Amino acid sequence: MNDPLTDLIAAEGLPADYIEVVQQFWQPLATRIARLPASRAPLVIGINGAQGTGKSTLCRFLEVLLARRQIRAVTLSLDDLYLTRAQRLQLAQDVHPLLRTRGVPGTHAVGLGLHIIEDMLAGRPLELPRFDKSRDDRAEEAERITGPVDVLLLEGWCVGAKPQDAAALAEPVNELERVEDPDGIWRGLVNHWLQEDYARLFEQLDLLVMLKVDDFDVVSRNRALQEEKLRRDNPDATATMDDAALARFCDHYERLTHHMLSEMPERADVVIEIGPDQRPISVQAPS
Repeated sequence: MNDPLTDLIAAEGLPADYIEVVQQFWQPLATRIARLPASRAPLVIGINGAQGTGKSTLCRFLEVLLARRQIRAVTLSLDDLYLTRAQRLQLAQDVHPLLRTRGVPGTHAVGLGLHIIEDMLAGRPLELPRFDKSRDDRAEEAERITGPVDVLLLEGWCVGAKPQDAAALAEPVNELERVEDPDGIWRGLVNHWLQEDYARLFEQLDLLVMLKVDDFDVVSRNRALQEEKLRRDNPDATATMDDAALARFCDHYERLTHHMLSEMPERADVVIEIGPDQRPISVQAPS
């Protein structure tokens, strides 16, 4: 009989010694989730991490590890809640041109995420949307999940993010903001949405896990690796990016990434340091 963990390691294209990462980091996290009070179930577990930190991989392992305890977990990526391409184009026309690019708060269907959580808490079947990055649009069909769900793993680069102080918005952080948002309208809107819709979504979290890298330079390198894999796996894709387009894309994420790296480690329930090889190196549980 095959071992699900060994099979998953192979399916993810990971080296055999990755089982050590599972045993040292992911198993204890699964144990912590399993030990949360039953009175709080079903649970919503937030997995925060910049691009390339391994959020999706972690969630796949948590699903297997929790299943060993007869706990059913399913994953919803914040990416899968992106507005459709047509909706973002309309936002860009009506509100601000930078909202055409997926990623920042304001480009997700937050209400859909709240509806999914409401369905889970009520024991109803779940319709999980899926986003196709190779087409930069939401997939036509959702994934239907029937039967009770014990844990929803909500993963995303800005899951659990808090808004910045208004004064911090005054100065641009990069060329994109200086040239395309000189009056701060776009970043002000992003901050406003974090205070409103996204705050309501993140209030649903029972536990917040942060996969933390050292700085934004690491994020840019990791995102480049993701794009390379996307091009390799989808040779006919219409929405992959060259180096210049990717650099501009990452500029949309820079402000909020710096903010989260600065303030989130002090309040996240679990902080897992991610090394330059994209593997975890240490765990902290802030007081």
